Amino acid sequence: MINWSVFAQLTSLALVVLSGPAIIFLLYFKQGNM
Repeated sequence: MINWSVFAQLTSLALVVLSGPAIIFLLYFKQGNM
């Protein structure tokens, strides 16, 4: 049985951790193209 609240917290934490570098990379990539 999966504990959904813990699963949701881990998922949101993973999204935040992954989206941070992704946003920085996208901003750097856009500035590099301009």
